[in-house]
Amino acid sequence: MLLHLPMRYEDETSVTPIAQAMAGAPVQVMGVIEHAEVVLRPRRQLVARLRDESDVITLRFLNFYPATVRQVEIGARVRAFGEVRGGFWGEEMIHPRIQNVVEGEVLPAALTPVYPTTAGMAQSALRKLVVRAFERCRLTDPLPEALRRAAKLPGWERSLRFLHQPPPDARLDTLEERSHPAWRRVKFDELLAQQISLRKAYEARRAHAAHTLPASGALTARFIANLPFALTAAQRRAVDEISLDLALAHPMQRLLQGDVGSGKTIVAALAMLQAAENGYQAALMAPTEILAEQHYRKLAGWLEPMGVKLAWLSGSQKKKERAAMRALLESGEALLAVGTHALIEDSVVLSRLGVAVVDEQHRFGVRQRLALREKVSGVLPHMLMMSATPIPRTLAMSYMADLDISVLDELPPGRTPIVTRLVSDKRRDEVIGRVRDACREGRQAYWVCPLIEESEALQLQTAQDTYATLTAELSELKVGLVHGRLKPAEKAEVMEAFVRNDIQLLVATTVIEVGVDVPNASLMVIEHAERFGLAQLHQLRGRVGRGAAASSCVLLYAQPLSENGRLRLKAIYETTDGFEIARRDLQLRGPGEFVGARQSGVPLLRYADLELDIDLVEQARQAATEMLEKYPVEAEMLLERWFGGRADLLKA
Repeated sequence: MLLHLPMRYEDETSVTPIAQAMAGAPVQVMGVIEHAEVVLRPRRQLVARLRDESDVITLRFLNFYPATVRQVEIGARVRAFGEVRGGFWGEEMIHPRIQNVVEGEVLPAALTPVYPTTAGMAQSALRKLVVRAFERCRLTDPLPEALRRAAKLPGWERSLRFLHQPPPDARLDTLEERSHPAWRRVKFDELLAQQISLRKAYEARRAHAAHTLPASGALTARFIANLPFALTAAQRRAVDEISLDLALAHPMQRLLQGDVGSGKTIVAALAMLQAAENGYQAALMAPTEILAEQHYRKLAGWLEPMGVKLAWLSGSQKKKERAAMRALLESGEALLAVGTHALIEDSVVLSRLGVAVVDEQHRFGVRQRLALREKVSGVLPHMLMMSATPIPRTLAMSYMADLDISVLDELPPGRTPIVTRLVSDKRRDEVIGRVRDACREGRQAYWVCPLIEESEALQLQTAQDTYATLTAELSELKVGLVHGRLKPAEKAEVMEAFVRNDIQLLVATTVIEVGVDVPNASLMVIEHAERFGLAQLHQLRGRVGRGAAASSCVLLYAQPLSENGRLRLKAIYETTDGFEIARRDLQLRGPGEFVGARQSGVPLLRYADLELDIDLVEQARQAATEMLEKYPVEAEMLLERWFGGRADLLKA
């Protein structure tokens, strides 16, 4: 109850003369009811006039109960709190909070807290529960004095009492902006509890056993030598970090993050080969069949000439083909496996799984990722999770504190910068002409739509309608259509034709968001771009600019734009830096959505703000290690206070 903190405050510690009450400001006035009646027109309402020594004000209630009528009987002395407005008959308050004045009653000594609540739970009831909670709780401070002084924070009980019952002279701006020292203490404890829980989860995982997979170079050195290009410095750094982890006797839990096109697949291939060098299997799971198949084709092209056998598993495979692939894995003949969710089916046996790679990890639920890891009993496989959605530093320091992180922060040489253009959908004809010109010059283009078929709720241009329109208007071009409701075989056939340049223009939904790699595609048009998320727009844009030709991304938008839609388009237009885009996306969406399905095992923050409280995040990270080492009892007390046992979810 005491951690259910006010969202704002009202000042009922003083009374303002009615004549001095300013329109637009909430004030408290006190006087005698000189008139009260229930008016039926233009609608049923209770109207009362309150007079003090200086003036009179109207109190208007549009919804009221018999108890309210009794409170404002003529001659009653009342206090009314509300916002003053100018009305046709003079100053008035709409639905003020009123209280009958008892002889000798004194005004409140503290500001009145206003709590987040729900239907049926009155503010007065919440305030009484808070008072009762203070009487019942032993507010032991779990933060050792030395740590508290180092962080320049007030005591725990003092902070809570101040936030629930601030004195009249408290600065409302610091309270409502949550920058007051009492707020900083609450946010620090919340961040510290999160850091401790994640640190404990990290240590618990390190207590498990894993196969040691030292780098021998038997396969990895050959693979690097056969590449037609040199690895970037960032790739080499990530490969070294992962290689060292794989040689340890506890399971790696590493996130490999990098912008679109930064070369994560090669890094993953080297991790998988290190497992194969030691006679263990490795599996790569991707969220969509298009992406999984592309990984399979790439890896097969690189590795099968080296004599490394791969197995491919997907939901669309025929029963006979899938059985053959399962047999290859069960016998150990295939050391590497690539697939979709089909990899985690019970019938798939990976008894010697040494490395599990999960691409676009935020698209999988916690259980799905665990199912791949649990393919082996006894020892756990090393896990490498990949994300092309860069994670802001503050998010990595808080929600991802239980992971080791490798960052690919440079692109391979030869990647051309992508020019982004914002175009009103009133200029569609010009955009269609630009697509025609690009395809006539031998290039290819994408046209992305947000919906497959017509929706009454969102009157958006659909993929099917757009396909029909563009096929008619660009009759000299071969136009293809791909979306999530196509059968996997049909989807694969269309994508193959696009890769071969048999299709010049591909109309698609967001199934092409990740992994599609067609170097000849140099133009991307995104229909109703204002409807897409910022990270999604960045991912889609990354499908072009993969060859030597100059590439463009045209964002078609419809008016009127919402404020969030405008901010997303502004951000995607101004920068191609995935980390800057991720930072702005965090500001717009908040961490809950950004973390995705993983959040079911992570305590979400209620009060701390990762953008505004970066200094507290840093302090909490440092303090968490000291708390676990020197003050384990207090650390457990903090976890119980904030999560009440829910921190155990992190053991997954």
